[in-house]
Amino acid sequence: MELDATGPGAGPVTVRRGVPAGAELRAAELYWGAFGRKLGPALNPAGKAVPFLAGHLNTRRTVCALLDERLVGLAGYQHGGQARTGGSARAVLRAYGHLRGLRRLLILALFERHPVHGQLVMDGIAVDPDLRGRGIGSLLIEEVATVAAERGCREIGLEVIDTNPRARALYERRGFTAVRTERTPYLRRLLGFGAVTTMRRPVGTPGVREL
Repeated sequence: MELDATGPGAGPVTVRRGVPAGAELRAAELYWGAFGRKLGPALNPAGKAVPFLAGHLNTRRTVCALLDERLVGLAGYQHGGQARTGGSARAVLRAYGHLRGLRRLLILALFERHPVHGQLVMDGIAVDPDLRGRGIGSLLIEEVATVAAERGCREIGLEVIDTNPRARALYERRGFTAVRTERTPYLRRLLGFGAVTTMRRPVGTPGVREL
């Protein structure tokens, strides 16, 4: 799958499954750029978080967008008990220390989601800031949708926080509908958001084509 998403003089953006060998750190940087504000209380500082994420990526649960072989976007998903980012409790404690690590594990537990039977859960999209708004996010979503169909899933699920309306708008354009919003005012001071909306899209439902 490819898209001429970058304007004159640039090649097409292509989508592939898995993180290219040697691009793990770049993938972690993109992921942290998109979700560092959300994950910061658990994984800060960035100088420690990015290498930790790079070392615990599950490349088999990631789809990537490439421009001239450079990683410019990625999306992860959970299915079959595995997610895009791993890292056991022991790995967190080893990286951050026992006392500080325990607190971080409690925060990370707030983000844990487990797909129900027949569901693939999408684990967010990260796109190079210089290339946002050019259709790369849509390419990634549709590739995840293809994965879901191949695995026999009936729907794709995801969650979006109230401080990310741009992401929610993209998901709605690609055929997702909100099914539930959980108010979490108790998390606003700690994590920076006060509500989480669950969205779903039946497998086989095409997203709305962007103009």
